[in-house]
Amino acid sequence: MTPHANAQPRDSVADPIGQLIQDSIQTPAETPQDAVAAATASEAAPVKPRLRLRDLAPDWMLKATLYHGGAKGVGGRDSLGCATVPMRTAATDRNLVPRRTILFIKETVGMPMPDGGEHDGYWYASDVGGAVKGNRIDLFTGHGSGSMRHMMKLNMKTLTVSRVGTFEGCPKAKVGAEIASR
Repeated sequence: MTPHANAQPRDSVADPIGQLIQDSIQTPAETPQDAVAAATASEAAPVKPRLRLRDLAPDWMLKATLYHGGAKGVGGRDSLGCATVPMRTAATDRNLVPRRTILFIKETVGMPMPDGGEHDGYWYASDVGGAVKGNRIDLFTGHGSGSMRHMMKLNMKTLTVSRVGTFEGCPKAKVGAEIASR
């Protein structure tokens, strides 16, 4: 993925997921016939299609479990000391997935969000857990066991997880309007 010329360095971005999405927004794809015609007309090499984040090869295949606020042993803060964010906070084994990693989990795209919108697939690896060891990921769904309802089909399933960046500070609940077009 080639960053746009006007993209800011990732470590200075206030909304890192929103910036990643903005950097990956694609222009409408040409048809294969258009690409061949353009290459033939100018005798240039055919244009290579740009990758979309959801098409990335996974960095990990992780077995998912779900957790919610109000469960025994679950506080309102992640391992960074930040407030846990429903449908954004993920607990991982930090020996496998470093904390402060922005993750893309394609199986969560389209899941209902607490604000009524649809999930864009982006999560923050900002928590750890005693039972989260090796190829496991624990996804924070919100407060109360009812918050797990929409995600239950992913509980105990192996998910496709890609590393798409890092973040500073605390995770955010909103990622920006750019996701509406994805």
